[in-house]
Amino acid sequence: MKSLIQTIVFVVAVLKGLNGAEVVMYAQVGEPITLSPTRTPTGLYIYWYYHDVNGPLLAWINPMGGQDRNKEDPWKDKLSLYGDSLRINGVQENHFDTFFCVMKKTKSQVEHTDTYKVIKLDVGVSPSLPLLPGSKATLTCKVDHQGLEKPILEVITPKGQKERVINGKVEITVEAEHSGTWACVVKNDKGEQRKNVEVPVKVVGFSPAPKRLYTSTSSPLTIPCSVPSDIPWEQIKPLIRDVHWHFIPKGSTSLGQQMLLSLSPKKSSDWIPHQNRGLSADEGNAQGNFSISRNKGREDDIGEYKCSMTFDNEKTLSSTIQVDVLQIIPSPGTEVVSGKQLNVSCTTGEPLPDNMRLKIVPPRTLSPSNTDSSLRIPKVGKEAGGKWKCELWQNKALLTSAVTTLKIEPLLSVWMLVIICSAAVILLLLCVLTFILCRRRQKRRYLRHQLCRCKNPKPRGFYRT
Repeated sequence: MKSLIQTIVFVVAVLKGLNGAEVVMYAQVGEPITLSPTRTPTGLYIYWYYHDVNGPLLAWINPMGGQDRNKEDPWKDKLSLYGDSLRINGVQENHFDTFFCVMKKTKSQVEHTDTYKVIKLDVGVSPSLPLLPGSKATLTCKVDHQGLEKPILEVITPKGQKERVINGKVEITVEAEHSGTWACVVKNDKGEQRKNVEVPVKVVGFSPAPKRLYTSTSSPLTIPCSVPSDIPWEQIKPLIRDVHWHFIPKGSTSLGQQMLLSLSPKKSSDWIPHQNRGLSADEGNAQGNFSISRNKGREDDIGEYKCSMTFDNEKTLSSTIQVDVLQIIPSPGTEVVSGKQLNVSCTTGEPLPDNMRLKIVPPRTLSPSNTDSSLRIPKVGKEAGGKWKCELWQNKALLTSAVTTLKIEPLLSVWMLVIICSAAVILLLLCVLTFILCRRRQKRRYLRHQLCRCKNPKPRGFYRT
């Protein structure tokens, strides 16, 4: 009895070794797959069969290094041999079947057999890309398990969240956050991952842009707004109704917003200006670039700028950017008398994040350099004259800078001496003129009194002599 049991165990082990392993593989139509033996076939003949161990011979390899593959239709140009492995270059619908790798010591003695089940995997998204915000979309993650145990299917969002798969599909209402790489994951009953297929999903939206920008009267101003370059402009242009730029000055509410520019891509590629703030759109709007710019910033640029894009389905996307203006402020002004106190401050008008700092750079003739946002000089000298710069840094990156020029006047300048001398001369001339006028007036009074000194004055008229 004991010997019988040992014999049965030995026979089962031998059969198991002959049968080898059963490998389940998942593939999409057109995807290349590689079938590799599960054991090293040293000194063995290898035969690859399709559908059945007695089916069409796909390829063979002998221990001496000889090899060949099926070059007849429908396998012509579809098969390649890499070492001991068989590669199918682009799986077709009729390839989702069973393949066999038979290893033999001799042409008639089977040593080991591997079985490969190639299962069709459908992965995709509809409608065709790119997707409009607010529209409906279906992500497909489906397996034709051919009667085998049904695998576990998972759909992973770009943020790493799992979506529920119902009948091999996931229904979503498209939003901007859905743009990115999704994944269809196939797992066996043990939870082991067997296949991971990435699905790119493109949702029409704006390219990433900073929420806050800084400029100055010494630096250019560019406010970005564009469609990602990987989304073809010609595909989304017919879907856009209009594009607008609005500006809300600092301290105003949304009721005080001003429309700057507007564009209707389907009608014209020319922007229509509404407010003359000197801002113009880039000429590249034909490629989805709606950025606006000016050569220099202005102090009244402070506020919110909103770029909005409205589609035919009434869905509107918007991007809002806050613009602050960096200013360098000298006190009492840009012209200072030598010996007076000078205060120079640097500000954006708003508190800065922890990773930003302001730095004042005085003229080279003035040392040492100051790294604070304000500088006080009790008695300014001529070495403080020249260009002063205020820099705004974020970590190790220079964001923008503002420049002003200070003029230091001597305590008694040439013009001041000219003015003082001129005033003295004028005062002297006034004194001389006053003296002369007084003398002339006194002289006239003296002459009048002399003509009237007769002791016996006679009345006017004719007298008999």
